[in-house]
This record gives sequence, structure tokens and C-alpha cells, in this order.
Amino acid sequence: MSATSYAVVWPRSAKSVQVKPLAPRLDTLDGKTVAFLWDELFRGDEIWPMLKEQIAGRYKDVKFVDHDAFGSTHGDEEHKVLAELPDKIRALKVDAIVSGMGC
Repeated sequence: MSATSYAVVWPRSAKSVQVKPLAPRLDTLDGKTVAFLWDELFRGDEIWPMLKEQIAGRYKDVKFVDHDAFGSTHGDEEHKVLAELPDKIRALKVDAIVSGMGC
């Protein structure tokens, strides 16, 4: 029996961005501002209030910025929302972000 060769194409493209190190973790959320980002696809309207309640119960001096301050991270405005995100994060003095997406 002879071996047959077949051309194979890898399904993933070449990497287009270099991996960067992660930002250092915060040691606490006390005195910090936490923002929520959402793509408006899966139950964020139910989940964000529960998360806020739990976080506020553990960290007494935490502040929140709701997802509507940024806009949806999915859909026809997502490119604009993401382009404006760094400036909004700085302007709102956000220290940490919880980003939710629907599956």
C-alpha cells in the first residue's frame, strides 16, 4: 500500500496582533469605580443588578458606571462604541470593567 499526500489548509489565520501582558489586578475594589459593558444580548439587565449587589456587599466604598453610559458593544454601533471606550473610561475614572456578552 502506498502513502498518498493531501494538501491541508489550517483553518485559522496568521496572528495579526501581538499578545500583551495583562494589566495588574487590583488589590481591592474599595474606593474604586467599576464599569459594566454589555452587548445587550443575554440577560445583562438581570445579571448586572445582582453583581452590583454582591460587589457592594463586599466593598463598602465602590462606585458603579452602568453599561448604558457606553452603549452596546455589539451591533451596528459597536465600532463607534469601542472607538470611544478608552476616552470614556478615562473621563469616568473607571478602575475596573466587567464585560458581559451573550452566548
